[in-house]
Amino acid sequence: MVFNQIMSYLLYLLERSNFDLIYLSWLWNLFRPLCIVLLALFILPAIILIFMYCSSFFCLIYKHWNRLKAAYSEDLWYGAIKTLAVFWELQATIWHGILCSFYHILQNDHVYRLVYGYEVEGLENIPTQGPVLIVFYHAALPIDFYYLFAKIWLYRNRRVRVVADKFVFKIPGLASLLEALEIQPATSAMCKLMLEEGHVLAVAPGGVREALFGDKNYNLIWKERKGFAKVAIDAKVPIIPMFTKNCREAIRAMTLGRRFLSYIYEKTRLPLVPIYGIFPVKLITYLGEPIPYDPDVTPEALAHRVKKEIETMIETHQRRPGSITRAFFDRFTNSSKNES
Repeated sequence: MVFNQIMSYLLYLLERSNFDLIYLSWLWNLFRPLCIVLLALFILPAIILIFMYCSSFFCLIYKHWNRLKAAYSEDLWYGAIKTLAVFWELQATIWHGILCSFYHILQNDHVYRLVYGYEVEGLENIPTQGPVLIVFYHAALPIDFYYLFAKIWLYRNRRVRVVADKFVFKIPGLASLLEALEIQPATSAMCKLMLEEGHVLAVAPGGVREALFGDKNYNLIWKERKGFAKVAIDAKVPIIPMFTKNCREAIRAMTLGRRFLSYIYEKTRLPLVPIYGIFPVKLITYLGEPIPYDPDVTPEALAHRVKKEIETMIETHQRRPGSITRAFFDRFTNSSKNES
């Protein structure tokens, strides 16, 4: 009743304003599909953002609830992170695999296809103890790394430590999540300390620049960065190269005005490039063979080797230029064995 009254009042106002309702209706019907598509492209990235805020809110609630239970655990965040790992793995499996599950049911395929979603090849390369440095290609939004974090925590019983750009710590609402995951500022000293303490550490040498200004050709944007290699040598740890197939088809960064936005970023370090997508494409993370510690290698040589390893992984597993459509249809095949 109230809705009808509101609509009647709006129609009355439009008539008094001499609007041509038929023309407006025609315009709306003409452009409605385009409006819906554009709206969806920019709303879908909010799904992951909301999921991250929900994770942070969960950690906040868990933190205060757990304080009421003395001696519940030696590690305040153990239960919270374990629970979040399950949630993130479920999200990866559902969003990146549930449709292919129905497809394979119709094709009378095996039951194990039901769990096809986000996949990891080489998970056994992550040691069950001892330090190791994971070096990965940075997608527009590294949801592939969030999924890998969950996999390693659940199936290798290791918590991956992460460093992040300074601006991440200024994002409101994420403090509890950053605290729970023990995310630290990206400095060489902090990275070395984490490795010396025996942790699994993950870094992306391309950082925000690679995330926002990379494209569907998957070229590495590392410039002359070799700090990660020096850290690995100083801490005497192996390096595991990592790449996720179709990670740039899942989420894209806008290319419109890229030169201007790149100039702004270089001057201010503000990541102003809009992202869009959260497309339900097939994602497969590849973890390469560990590159062992060599006391005789230089940081320059080690950085070059790691870069070549990741470039080889991209060349082997990723079609270039990337295609959202073809990445989506990868879900309906055993794509881990059907590279393009």
